[in-house]
Order: sequence, then structure tokens, then C-alpha cells
Amino acid sequence: MKQTEIVIVGGGPAGLAAACAAYDAGVKDILILERDRELGGILNQCIHNGFGLQTFQEELTGPEYAHRFMEMVQQREIPYLLNTMVLDITSDKVVTAMNREDGVFQVQAGAIVLTMGCRERSRGALNTPGYRPAGDYSAGTAQRLVNMEGWMPGKEVVILGSGDIGLIMARRMTLEGAKVRCVAEIMPYSGGLKRNIVQCLEDFDIPLLLSHTVVDIHGKERVTGVTIAQVDGNLKPIPGTEVDYPCDTLLLSVGLLPENELSRAMGVEMAPVTGGPAVNERLETSIPGVFAAGNVLHVHDLVDYVSQEASEAGRNAAEFVNGGAQAQKPGIPVTLQGGPRYSVPCTIDPGKVQRDLVIRFRVGSVMKNRFVSLYLDEERVIHRKRPVMAPGEMEQVVLKPEMLAKHPELKQIAVCIEEA
Repeated sequence: MKQTEIVIVGGGPAGLAAACAAYDAGVKDILILERDRELGGILNQCIHNGFGLQTFQEELTGPEYAHRFMEMVQQREIPYLLNTMVLDITSDKVVTAMNREDGVFQVQAGAIVLTMGCRERSRGALNTPGYRPAGDYSAGTAQRLVNMEGWMPGKEVVILGSGDIGLIMARRMTLEGAKVRCVAEIMPYSGGLKRNIVQCLEDFDIPLLLSHTVVDIHGKERVTGVTIAQVDGNLKPIPGTEVDYPCDTLLLSVGLLPENELSRAMGVEMAPVTGGPAVNERLETSIPGVFAAGNVLHVHDLVDYVSQEASEAGRNAAEFVNGGAQAQKPGIPVTLQGGPRYSVPCTIDPGKVQRDLVIRFRVGSVMKNRFVSLYLDEERVIHRKRPVMAPGEMEQVVLKPEMLAKHPELKQIAVCIEEA
């Protein structure tokens, strides 16, 4: 069995950033395992711009952003295997994988960074009535068909769900000559970034129907139309509000799910809200030496945050294999009050916070004119006004080591949303 100090599962933006950070922290024996035919992950099909403003201080397309990190990996001569599927990871960090050249093989890792990303929720999870006709795609599948394969899914389009991929595909399909009749969203607010609502829908006069959903799909061989109805406060369709929209294509942008089958199988404790691993201040899971970052941990809104988080996970993995591993002990749970649905990390051990610690979270509904506050016991150490917060945009506070140093007997860490 091959021995490798750090194995990174996934060669997307998170995996590449983690590899570079681990290498720069002193660990040279790194292996990236990627199941696709190329590095870069989902960014290869995201040909729109808007990436890299924080990481590189310039606006890049998805492939350009991924290529920057590919170059960084190649400059460091970090090895990677493509077309390689990881089949299993044990709790003692034995990775079983396979590819055409090597067959089934195993690697004993000193530390593992999980960066498998996320997948789209499918129509099967929605229980929408109707047959299974051609023309029913997830938004990400349609994005790959149009941007990488050169195929148009259809000409008359309805989009269900206002996640960022759905919004971006509304614009992309329009630019390719399709007619996007509407974007229907079951919630009373959009699940995407405000800038995408403006640039992808409003700039192209595409209607956004909030509190609406698809209640029927017409067509047996090919989609011929959908029925959209308004929903009530319990997200149930309101009888009598149904409207038929003729179309030949339905794109689904109804949420992303962290890709954690491997994590669950190896016994990692999962966070119920995010669907990703529960991690401590080092982005370390419940299994010592196994770290997680990026969309496998929780779904991000900006890839720049993915890279920042993964870089931190890579540095922590390097410290672990370089002898910085310490016995895990229960940290202080991060308490949430006034609106946050979850936080990453879930627990914090103040004695192990050596660098600025970013606590990321999302709110459960649209909130206006509120303050984001961080409390250490009874002292409020951060108090920042936020004019608008929405579930589609991630929020964060930065906990500094010097803040913790002033509270040697710390018992509680709380992230609160407070009235202005």
C-alpha cells in the first residue's frame, strides 16, 4: 500500500487551493484524486465572469479562475490522478480508489482533505406529477450541454428555482436564442445573489414568479408545457391559481446537496442543516486528521470563499502531519440566535485558534436593517450593521485570537442577529 502524507479527494477549486496551501505549509507529499477527466471541477462549465475579485483582485471567468489554480498546482509539481474514482475511505485514513491504468489501489494517508463539492437536487426529489419526457434537465446539466458540449437543450424554456445556476442559465439560454418564459420560485424570496437577479433576469425582462411552483409537467415523449401555481404560506399550491406555460424544456435549479456519501460511510459526524460534516475551528471533522472544505462542507455563494476556506483546511492538514496534531477535545459549540440557520465551524476550541478564524453562516429568511453581533460570554466583540441579509448570500464574522485571549475562562460563543 502506498503511503502519502496528504490525500485530497476532489480536484475542483477547493481541492486545488487546499493542495497549494498544504504544499506552501511544508508538506510536499500530496496526492489529488479527481474523478473527472480534468481538474477544475464545476468551474470548467461556468464560462460567465464574476470570479476571482477577492482572490486575484480581477474579474475572471470560471475556467480562467480554475486555470490559475491549475498552474499553481503544476508549478509546485503536486501529483494528481484524473478519471480516478474514490470508492471508500476508512476511519484510519485508508483511501481505496480505482482508474483504468492502475485498477483498484489503496493509499494510506497521514491526513485527508475532503473537497468533493456538491450535486444538484433532482426532479425525483420534488415529486412533481407527470411523465418523464425528454426536455427535463437540471440547470447544471443544461449548463454543461450548452457551454462544453455545444448542444442546446431546447428553445422554449421554463426554469423552476431561482438558485444562482438557474438565474445564470436564464441569461445563457436567452443569449443562445431561446425564449425563457419565466423563472418560478417556491419561496417568497430568490435563492440567488442579488447581482444575478439583476444581470440575468431584470436586464433581459425575464419574469421572476416568487411563491410559485410547477404543479404539473405536460408531454409524454417531450415536454410540451408546464402548469405553474401560486403557493400559500405553507408552500402548498393554491387551487385556482394555475397557469399553463407552453415550453419544450424545463430546467430545475432547486438546490445543491453536499456530496458526502464517502464522508458518511467513513463515520464522519454530519451537520443536520448543511448536510456536510460538522467541523471544529480547524475545519477538522469528528475523525482526527480528516478535514473538509468548500461545497462538500456547506454550499457557498462565491468561489473565492471556497478557495479561502480550502486554503485554511490545507494549512491545518499540513500542521497535522507535521506533528501539530493534538488530541481532540470538545470545543465550545457556536450558539446561534435571531436568525442564523447554521455556522461553520460548529465548535471552537479557543486554545487552538492561532490565526484569524472566519465563522460563516446563512440566515433563514430575508432580513433588513439588522446588526450581526458576536458575543464571547457576555461581551459583544463584533457589532456590524447589515442593511439586507438573504438566504442566498453567505454572511461571516472574523474571530481574532486576541479577542479570545481576553477571555481565558470562555464558556460561550454566540452569533446573533439583532434589531437595528
